[in-house]
Amino acid sequence: MLRYIALRLASSALVIFGVSSVVFLLLHLVPGDPVEVMLGESAGVTDREALREALGLNLPLWQQWLQYMQQLLQFDLGVSLHSKRPIAGLLAERIPVTAVLAGASLLLALLLAVPLGVLAAVYHNRAVDRGAMVFALAGVAIPNFWLGPLLILVFAYWFGWLPVSGMQGPASVILPALTLGTALAALQSRMIRTALLEELGRDYIRAARARGFSPLRVIGRHALGNALLPVTTVLGLQLGALLTGAVVTEQIFNWPGVGQLLIDSIQKRDYPVVQACILFISLTYVSVNLLTDLTYAVLDPRVRLEAE
Repeated sequence: MLRYIALRLASSALVIFGVSSVVFLLLHLVPGDPVEVMLGESAGVTDREALREALGLNLPLWQQWLQYMQQLLQFDLGVSLHSKRPIAGLLAERIPVTAVLAGASLLLALLLAVPLGVLAAVYHNRAVDRGAMVFALAGVAIPNFWLGPLLILVFAYWFGWLPVSGMQGPASVILPALTLGTALAALQSRMIRTALLEELGRDYIRAARARGFSPLRVIGRHALGNALLPVTTVLGLQLGALLTGAVVTEQIFNWPGVGQLLIDSIQKRDYPVVQACILFISLTYVSVNLLTDLTYAVLDPRVRLEAE
């Protein structure tokens, strides 16, 4: 088990190193000069060169990369080029806001996926099953950048039930959570349906029915618990995907989280903040995947034996 954990930690560290390096190189190779964005086009050449030297942007790319890696090893994310504030403080303000959105989206997804998946499995090949699968197909096919404005148009503009954007109370999280959680709910409902159908055909379920147990007890106490094991594994992998989808969703609903900070920093060519945001998303994704793998190794000894 220790060897398996060490291998997974090493591979996760390698992924983080690769992501950090690739993001650094791509940001410095794309067109655009942060000095010009900060000073404007009317600034003189002397002022531009002085600011570029003060920010270390006049150094060769490999030296900037080494400085960036040294700062990461010291847990120093640097300072924003635009606001001159420590980036750690900016992330500390935005991470809880994004966590609220991700948590609400996950809760909404589970509230939709579990009943739909169970009903689709129980009423297999009936109208309920077909309706649930249509929802699943639509949820996966509709992108966030289309669903979000549609929800705003219907529930905020036409009916006026919910706020349009920003954080204006608990109701503000409903539309972005619905936008972000619909795709996750659609995929999870299909997985629950498939896993539950497989469990309902096993011998122990037939034995439970032969003993006279009620259908509710057979499904809820016996079949559903075993069916949720593979679903839980995939759910852990999808938690990281919530942060990726939150980048677009936060921009649509003006949600002041890490995603909106990332988009704003890209527009301002604020390289250190962009690198820190992507590093946070990558760390979260890798950490969730690592915890999922370790949990699966605890539940299934075959995973540990394959690693050994």
